[in-house]
Parts: sequence; C-alpha cells; structure tokens
Amino acid sequence: MNIHEYQAKALLRDYGAPVSDGRVVTKAEEAKTAAGELDGPLWVVKAQIHAGGRGKGHFAEADAGEKGGVRLAKSVEEAEAEAKKMLGRTLITHQTGPDGKQVNRVYFEDGSDIERELYLALLVDRTTSRISFVSSTEGGMDIEEVAAATPEKILSFSVDPATGYQPYHGRRIAFSLGLEGQAMKQCVKLMGILYQAFVEKDMEQLEINPLIVTDKGDLKVLDAKVGFDGNALYRHQDIAALRDETEEDPKELQASKYDLNYIALDGEIGCMVNGAGLAMATMDIIKLKGAEPANFLDVGGGATKEKVTEAFKIITSDKNVKGILVNIFGGIMRCDIIAEGVIAAVKEVGLKVPLVVRLEGTNVEKGKEIIQTSGLDVIAADDLSDAAEKIVKAVKG
Repeated sequence: MNIHEYQAKALLRDYGAPVSDGRVVTKAEEAKTAAGELDGPLWVVKAQIHAGGRGKGHFAEADAGEKGGVRLAKSVEEAEAEAKKMLGRTLITHQTGPDGKQVNRVYFEDGSDIERELYLALLVDRTTSRISFVSSTEGGMDIEEVAAATPEKILSFSVDPATGYQPYHGRRIAFSLGLEGQAMKQCVKLMGILYQAFVEKDMEQLEINPLIVTDKGDLKVLDAKVGFDGNALYRHQDIAALRDETEEDPKELQASKYDLNYIALDGEIGCMVNGAGLAMATMDIIKLKGAEPANFLDVGGGATKEKVTEAFKIITSDKNVKGILVNIFGGIMRCDIIAEGVIAAVKEVGLKVPLVVRLEGTNVEKGKEIIQTSGLDVIAADDLSDAAEKIVKAVKG
C-alpha cells in the first residue's frame, strides 16, 4: 500500500525526521487559509498523486508552457492560484502512463534554500532478505538513469538484522555523500530514525528524493515516497486508515475485497489461474506464443465459486481484454468448482470475447463435463501450450 507525500512526511515527523511545515487541501476554497498558515516568503505547491516525476509532468489539456505538478509561489495569493490550477485536473508523468491521475489533494510547504540535493532510499533486498540502504550524491534525478550511466555514484549495502542499525552505517552513508560537521552528525541520527520507522511500520520502500543540505548546512527530507507491506496492515490500523482508494486501480481494489491476487497489465489476454507460479508460467507462455497478458490473477488454492465468479467479472471489466484464458491445476482447488464459477460468471456478465479453458487435476472430468454441457461457446484445451496457442489464435483472428 502506498501513501501520499504529505502523509509520509507526517509519519516521519512523528519519528523525529527533519521535514518542512506543510498543509494539505482537497478543496479550492481551503487553499488561501492553508497557505496563510505557513510563514513564507516562499511557498512550494505540490500535486499529491501516487506517482513520481510530478515536477517534470504536465497536465492534460494544459496551456502551452504551463508548469508541472510542483510549483513555487512568492505570496499566499499566488500559492492559492497555483493550487486552484491543479485541483481536479489530470497530471501525467512518466510513472502514471498516458492516462495520468486526477489531482484530488494539493500540499503547501514552506520553501527551503537548497545547497545540495542527495538521494536516499531504504528497501527490502529480495536477494539477502535484509533491509538495504541506497544513497547517491545525484539527488533530484531519476535514480535509474544514474544507475545506468554512473553506477559508481550509488552506494548500496544491507543491514544485518542481528545487529540492526548502528551508527557506523550512518557514517558510511555520510562519507559517501560528502557530508561533514553537523550534517554528518545529522545523517547518522536520521538514518537511525528512518531505519526504526521502516521496521516498526512494516515498510517495503522508503525513498527520499531529494534529501537536501540547506544553505545553513542542515539535512532536510524534502520529498518522501513510502510503500507498506499489505500483508502486515492488520498490525497497523493507523497506516491502513491512510489508504486513498481513489489512487488505486478499481479492478485491483475490487479484487482485494475478495482476497484475489490481481495486478493489471497492459496486454489483451485476461488470465485466471490458481497458484502464483502457474500464473507466471501462463503469462510467460502467452508472450511466447506472440501475445501479451492483460493481468496477473491468482484465485488461490481454496477459492470458492463466488470468488471465481468475481474474478471473471474483474477480468471482463477490463476494456483491453480481447480474450480470456482460464488455466487451473486442481490440487487443493477442485476443477468442478472452477467450472461452476466460470459458468455462473459468464451467465451473469455475458461472454463477448473468446474463452479458452484448460483444466487438470482433482475432479477434472467433472469440471470438463460442466463446461461441455453448459451450452456456452467455450474452447477446451488439453494442456498449457495448447491453451495458449488457441487463445492467441482466437484473439489474433
């Protein structure tokens, strides 16, 4: 689960991290009052969406030369005007895709005098199963570009969970960033704060870009992007309350309500599979046969007829889906349950695209019989390769 920048900064402020004073608004009429509560003389006005690259982004149907989703204002009135230009409009960045995201919140923040911009992140290293620090002197830029062009400017190391964070970790980062004096001491303290927040709140990623050195030589968190482990949210009701459902894909949101593992993709063939490994293999073979999957969907080993029906409805709600492949291996899951769910869903929502079904495992014959006697135009497949070939052929015409 991701949260907005203003929420991330409020969380880090509670842990003692240095962040600027700020206010968030959701309505244009609130803008002047909120901006007036800050000291100035410089205000930063930031569109709040779950995507990076806001400063370099642009608004749909924007006037020529109009600035992106992060703007500077030199008065309360100017800050109010900039906020009104953002609210309710669609911001497009390299992370949102061409459809962009609607701006429903705007964040006002006191401006900062920046001497240097640095990059810092904490994340879970899947290779070591440890928390890793990533830092670079090239803050404010796309870290992917820095990694590709000048990888020597990035420091990355993991922390042994047996010891946890130690001051020497912070000093190592400070040295790599060229910090001295009070900035070095602040770095050691800040890294400890961030590590503590990361562990205690079950974060998956904490990215600060940029982490700045002010003209007075102090460190400050100027931006913050935080993501949490969704499987741990039951331990953090305060974090779960920060969820902004308007920022999520409606299909993924609906799937989460039924404990379905669904991720929307850009392809044209919808997939419904039981088991994450089998789902990955299904997506791979679709690509091998010359098409692209429209989603990852794992209905799980103990799916009910109702869950299967809902899964099918979610797939068919995607306007990009031109065909559907159901691939079920009945171990814990019974093939007849899947078949009944598919039939129920088709009868409820209709079938406007080709449907290929491959069943194998527990009660497979019963499942096939249910499909064959349903009277629906369903294409049966013998194995995974056969299923992929048939759905790709049906979609490609």
